Amino acid sequence: MAQSVLTLGEVRSGLEAADYLPDEGLVAAVYLAITLRRPLLLEGEAGVGKTEVAKALAAWTGGSLIRLQCYEGISVSQAVYEWDYARQILSLRVAEASKSGDSDNSLQTSDLYSEQFLVRRPLLQAVTDSSSVAPILLIDEIDRADDEFEAFLLEVLSDWTITVPEIGAFTATQPPLTIITSNRTRDIHDALRRRCLYHWVEHPDLTRETAIVALRSETTSEVLSRQVAAASGHLRNGSFYKPPSVAETIAWADALSALGAEELTAEVAGQTLGAVLKYREDQERARANGLEQLVAEAVAEADRGALSDGG
Repeated sequence: MAQSVLTLGEVRSGLEAADYLPDEGLVAAVYLAITLRRPLLLEGEAGVGKTEVAKALAAWTGGSLIRLQCYEGISVSQAVYEWDYARQILSLRVAEASKSGDSDNSLQTSDLYSEQFLVRRPLLQAVTDSSSVAPILLIDEIDRADDEFEAFLLEVLSDWTITVPEIGAFTATQPPLTIITSNRTRDIHDALRRRCLYHWVEHPDLTRETAIVALRSETTSEVLSRQVAAASGHLRNGSFYKPPSVAETIAWADALSALGAEELTAEVAGQTLGAVLKYREDQERARANGLEQLVAEAVAEADRGALSDGG
């Protein structure tokens, strides 16, 4: 489906059908990634919806979602392939036990290192995927991996070929639609950036964040969704160690709804602060700076936003 996309409008409609509400910049970036068949590097703060882009693309196009979660010390064997040593040893024992007379049923080295013993990790899965729809390869949090792994990844992205010395080369018949995410805990090398299209994922404005909360937190009223979105925006402007992301805004709305709140008040905000601020110091700072005033300002902003949107 994705390869037949011709317009930006179809990209927007496809993502929205998968419950993802993109801004214009992201729509254009995804369109170009599909059209030009280039990897898309998404950077932004944690929780702004970078990973969800890949999930939405998979839901929309019908391609399988293949996720490679990066972390410090990740190795090629964990990302590409490894051998099933337990099965190899078991096969050797079975072959030795089955020897009889002059017959020799022992396994050769070439038999042990064949595809039946090959464990395909995410990168090799993406390269060897043979379905009619291109898979979605999500390389999540590349900034957590080290420089050596990043260099290897660049090589794979260049020609979508992976060589297994004991077997040979595997080349993708159709390159996967690749989404690479980074929380920018370290700088990604220029070589990888040049290979990719790039988009910085911003926090949404009040109107779009309200729509996202209403979509993802189905039990939350439109009024409460707007007030929570406005309050999260105010918290982001504060000097907090970890300001709330969209994910925390949704969690906050869910917590308020679970308490039966119909509107945001200082009392219920204080009771549910742990859903939106995840550090003790941040919660203390929010209370010290005046939680009642923050809530009052957020409610007032939400009311103004509702009027400007015609609500």
